[in-house]
Amino acid sequence: MTEFDTVFRSLRVVTPAGVMPAAVGVRDGRIRAVAGHGARLRARCETDLGGTALLPGAVDLGTGVHTPGLELAEAYRRTARAALAGGATTLVVSPAPGRPAVTRADDLQVHLRASADSPVSVYLMGGVHPGSGPLDLTDLRAAGAVAFQCSLSDGGEPGMAGLEESRLRKAMAEIAALDAPLLVHAEDPVELGPALTGQRPPVAERRGLERVVAAARAVGTRTHVSPFTAAECAALLAAARSIGVGVGAQTCPHYLCLPTELLEPGSPAHAFRPPLRSDANRRALWSALLEENSAITTVSSGHLPARGLSTLEWSLPALWTAAARRGLGLHRLARWTAQGPAELLGLVGKGRIEVGCDADLVAFSAEEEMTVPRSDPGPYAGRTIAGKVGPVWVSGQRVR
Repeated sequence: MTEFDTVFRSLRVVTPAGVMPAAVGVRDGRIRAVAGHGARLRARCETDLGGTALLPGAVDLGTGVHTPGLELAEAYRRTARAALAGGATTLVVSPAPGRPAVTRADDLQVHLRASADSPVSVYLMGGVHPGSGPLDLTDLRAAGAVAFQCSLSDGGEPGMAGLEESRLRKAMAEIAALDAPLLVHAEDPVELGPALTGQRPPVAERRGLERVVAAARAVGTRTHVSPFTAAECAALLAAARSIGVGVGAQTCPHYLCLPTELLEPGSPAHAFRPPLRSDANRRALWSALLEENSAITTVSSGHLPARGLSTLEWSLPALWTAAARRGLGLHRLARWTAQGPAELLGLVGKGRIEVGCDADLVAFSAEEEMTVPRSDPGPYAGRTIAGKVGPVWVSGQRVR
C-alpha cells in the first residue's frame, strides 16, 4: 500500500467535480490521491476535519503589496500573513504601485528576491506603460511574469501611466505573441475629467470596456478586465464573448458586498477605484456573475495597502457570506477564487483539489460567524460575516 505524508479527511472536500466526503492523500507537497472518505490510506500523519470543509487555497489575482513605510521584503511578509489569514495560498502580485514598479526584468528580480522566504506561493505580473517596448515585455515574460497589467487611466498608480489607443493595441499585439493574458483597468480617462474625478461614473467603465473589446477583437489578445464593477456593462462583455473575443472579467468581494449607500463617511472603502456602486448595481453584478457561462470568471481581494485598502484577510469570508445567503455552494466559491484565476494564468498545479496539484489546502468552517474588529483597517470593520479560515497548508505543510 502506498504511503502518504499526510491524509486529510473531510465530509466536505471541495473538488472541481463538486463537494463530497473524501480523503486526500499528500506526498512530497502534491496531492497524490482523492479517495472515498473512509478509504484505507496509509500515512505518517492524518488530519480529520470532520464537517469542516476543505477548500483549495485561493489564488489572489492582482494583489497589491507595496506598503508605505515598509521595506519591500517586510511588505511581502505582511501581505503573506494577511493572505493566509484569509485563505489565500498563492499571490499574483500587481506590478504597481511598487517600489520599484515591475516594468522591467530587473524590477521583477528585485521582487522575487524580496518574496523569497514567503510562506505563500508568489507570482508576478509585468506592468505595461506608455514607454514599454517589445524587448521590455519579452524580458519580463522570460524572467517569469505570468501575465501583464495595464490601465487606460490612473488605475495603475505611479510608475504605470495609462495607455492611449495606439499604444494599447501595440502592447496587445506584443503580449499576444508572448502567449500571456493582459489585465486591464478599463476606466476611460476622457470620462474622468477634472469635474468628474471624484465621481468616477459607470460610463467611464463602459467607454473603457468598449475600447478594450475593440482592441482585443482586432488583435486577439487574451484580455481580462479588472476590476469589473459596472453591472450595466455585462451585456457588452457577453456579446463580445459570443463572437469569439477572448475577453473576461474579474470583480472583488467588496463590489458584491458593500453598496455605497451603507458606507460611513470615514470608511476606507471610499478609496476604491472604480468606486463602490449602488445597491441596485450590486444586485445586478451578482446576477451577471451567476449567469451561465458568465464573463466574470474570477473574484479576488483587490488588496491595495498603498491606498489604505486592506482586504485580504476578510475577502473570502465576506464573499462566502453573500454567496450563502443566495443559496450558493462552496464549489462556486472555489471556482471564483481558486480554480478560475489559476486557469486564466495557466498555473496548472494551483487552484484545485485534484490528483497532481499542489497540496495548498484551507480548512473552512463555513457556518462559524465572527465580527470583524472595529479597529480593522479594511472596509469590513464591524461587520458580522461567516466562514472561519484555518488551519492552512501550503505544499502539504501547515503554515497557519
